[in-house]
Amino acid sequence: MSFTQTSGARTPRRSPGCLASTALIMRRTLLHMRNNGFGLVVEAVLSPIIMLLIFTFLFSGAIAGSVSGYIQYLLPGILVLTVVPMTVYSGTTLCTDIARGVYHRFRTMPFWQPAALFGPVIADGLRYSAALLTVLSMGLALGFRPEDGVAGAVLAAIYVLFFAYSVSWVFALIGNVAKQPETVSGTSMMLVYPLLFASNVLVDTSTMPRWLQVVVDVNPISVAVALTRGLFHGTADAADLAAGMGVCLLLVVVFAPLTIFVYLKRQLR
Repeated sequence: MSFTQTSGARTPRRSPGCLASTALIMRRTLLHMRNNGFGLVVEAVLSPIIMLLIFTFLFSGAIAGSVSGYIQYLLPGILVLTVVPMTVYSGTTLCTDIARGVYHRFRTMPFWQPAALFGPVIADGLRYSAALLTVLSMGLALGFRPEDGVAGAVLAAIYVLFFAYSVSWVFALIGNVAKQPETVSGTSMMLVYPLLFASNVLVDTSTMPRWLQVVVDVNPISVAVALTRGLFHGTADAADLAAGMGVCLLLVVVFAPLTIFVYLKRQLR
């Protein structure tokens, strides 16, 4: 325990609380992002633009007959398609620090230990926000016009961020369990991409066979995209809102406490 000198008396220095500890770990994560600025630009700017352009011009003629027609349906889905794979970084960051012994040093320090989990997860919001702004800007340039105006666009963006944070706890758990960061990436992509492409991101489920439509509609990605579209275009009803928020809350309630439990248990070994 460290002490400070006050009027000739030695008094114990208080350990940082949960907010101060989380802010400190967030700052550390953001510094790592700044040091890898080129990677951030590629992930949050160049890749989303390329993805949006490919899917827009590849499928617009076959599905909607024009870019301006298809972009109204596609862009809300592309927002989710862009942001969700980025949530894997929450797991790889944690696993990398654990593998390098950084968290063994953390556990000897007098601060709120779950901050080592919350800090990176929250800081990754910078990636998500940059990607959202990139996709929205490019979509507007291609002719996307949200029917519910600015308010709908803001609500949709906030929801996508919330959904991304919720999903990130799944990969944070994997990052705590996996031995190597490469395992986190490989395992996560095996989960993410089947869910992303077996969804309503690119195609309306009403065009699918009935049995496939039922499967795709219950996909959490489809639920999130349906609410995002509804918020953009002002068509979201109570059922869409309940389903979309329910998926997020379920992920947080299940995976956040489980991730914290596994992390703290691992520290005691």
